[in-house]
Parts: sequence; structure tokens; C-alpha cells
Amino acid sequence: MDTLTELQQMLAFAWWMALCLSILLYVMLDGADLGAGIISLFLPDEQERGAIMSAMAGTWDANETWLVVAGGILFGTFPFVYGSAFSYLMLPLTLVLWSIMTRAVALEFRHLAEPKWRRFSDYAFGLSSLSTTFFGGMAIGAVLHGFPLTDVPGRVPTYVGGSLRFISAFSVWMGLAAVFVVMMAGGLFIRARFEKSEPLRQHVARWTNFAFCTSLACAIITVVWCAVVFDWAVEKWFGAHFWVWALVLLAMIYATIRIRGAIHADRDVAAILWFNLAVAIVGVAMMATMFPWIVPNTWTIYSGASPQVSLVTFTLAMGGFLPVMIMYNWYQIWVFRARISKLVAYHD
Repeated sequence: MDTLTELQQMLAFAWWMALCLSILLYVMLDGADLGAGIISLFLPDEQERGAIMSAMAGTWDANETWLVVAGGILFGTFPFVYGSAFSYLMLPLTLVLWSIMTRAVALEFRHLAEPKWRRFSDYAFGLSSLSTTFFGGMAIGAVLHGFPLTDVPGRVPTYVGGSLRFISAFSVWMGLAAVFVVMMAGGLFIRARFEKSEPLRQHVARWTNFAFCTSLACAIITVVWCAVVFDWAVEKWFGAHFWVWALVLLAMIYATIRIRGAIHADRDVAAILWFNLAVAIVGVAMMATMFPWIVPNTWTIYSGASPQVSLVTFTLAMGGFLPVMIMYNWYQIWVFRARISKLVAYHD
């Protein structure tokens, strides 16, 4: 299926970059919301749980839009990957979808619940945040493993395997690691959004030190595991350009030190920015490691791209959408940047 013209190859590469950017922005933005939702499970105070919802009320829907953008790019530009990967990941992605819907309903309709049911709504929000993160992490781990395809001449390759093939020790680990990392992001989010005198913020600020160490351990274990399991990662990391990856490692170490310093100095916004920079470094490094694969050992960017004129048509129709989304996200974050207290519990 590598029959694209030079122009189409350039467009496929550009849309692959846009796909990776959309996924990265979703992880960075909605990851904090998901982490805050998981943290809310451990809060006995109803007003504090409601205040966490209020803290994300102005931005959560825009943050989740990046997941829709990623799905649209995958469908419009890489339909072969879309069809086979969604067959492979049908179960975890279905659970993610249900969880996202439950989370949205719990958040938006909390004010309609009677007091005795409000607690149920709060825990539905927290548990759906947890399941979204865990099964989303599992899906990423399963994609890194790749999956088998049919090989019939003249026909589009399709997924061959059962509905539970995505389950492995590595994919389960990726789900658990995702939970710990987004809880770190959620803790930083709560620190930055609540007044410094708030008991919730002070409690989360103390807990963040533990979350920092846990997230760092998860990152180290994941990198080592990838180096042991995936040949395509070893070839890049320890090949002729190993010095580039050494620089990436140094950049990560520097960002990690700055995160730690910002946390201890109580500089909440700086801590979030350094944390997101670390996430961005990991995301870009993973993109470079996987290139030219979009699904390792299964689909390349070019073999999975939409053929013929549809790739150009999709670019003309949707090319201007990403800048608008970025500006919209930035505007919402700027408008809702002020700190709050638990007195503004969502819909109370």
C-alpha cells in the first residue's frame, strides 16, 4: 500500500505529526482533569469533591476535544490503521468511551441529584476518571506491541486475533503507570487552582512529593521494559545516533529536577509547566522512536495512509482546524486561571 505520490507522503507525514500533537495535548490537558478526578475518590468532604469539579468546569470539554480530533485524524488520514486498530482495541476503547460519557454525565448533572444521590454522582465521576485512565493506558501499551494482520493479495489487511489479545503484562503495567502519572498531574492541577490557604490544597501539596517519586519510578520502569521487550526501540536508542538519545535523557533529568524544585518552592504554575515539558519530551521521543511506524511492526505512516485524492481533500477541509482548537484552548485556560476555594463547589 506504499503507493503514495511525493505530495501525499508529505501530507501523510504532516497529519501523523498532527495526530501525535493531538494525543499529546489530550494527555497534557485532560490528564490533569482525570488525575484530579481520581484524587477526588479519596476526599470525604462533599464540598471539596464538588470544588474539584468546579475547577475544571470551564475547560474539561475543550480538553477532551483533542481526543475527538485525534480520532478524526486517524479516521480521515489513516483509515486502514483506524479500522484494524479499533478492532484490536474494541474492548478497552469501549470501556474508555463509556467512562468518558459517565464522567461527563456525572459532572454536568451533579446539581440535579438529591443530596443522598450526590455522593453517588461524585464517585461515578472519580471511578470513571480512573477507568478512563487505566484502559487508555492499556490501549497505548497494546498498540506498542503491535498486532497481526491478514495478508490476502488485493485486499486491505484486517486484524486477526481475539478480543482479549490486547491484554499483556506490559499493557496492564501501562494502565497502572498511567494512573500514577495522571494523579501527579491532577495533584499539580489542584495545587495551582485552589487558594493556598485551602486545606485541600495543603493536603494535596504534601501528597505531591510522594506522587513525584512514584511517577518517576513508573517512567524509569517503563523505559527499561521497552528496552528489554521492543527491538524497534533498542535499534533507535542504542544505534548509530545513541548520543541524540543521551541528550534526550539529559533533558528529561533537567526537567525532572526543575519539577522537584518548583514543587518545593511552592511555585505551582512553574511545576505544571515543567511537568508538561517533561511529558512533551517523552511524547516527542516516543514519536521519533516509533518513526516510521504508526503501529510498531504493523502499519507505517505511509502504508496506513488514505490513498489517492482523499488525503488531499481531507487536508483542504480540515487543515485550518488545529490552529483554531489551540487558540480556543488557550483562551479558556486564560479565562479560568484564577484560584478558587471549596465554597464554589460545582453547582452547589
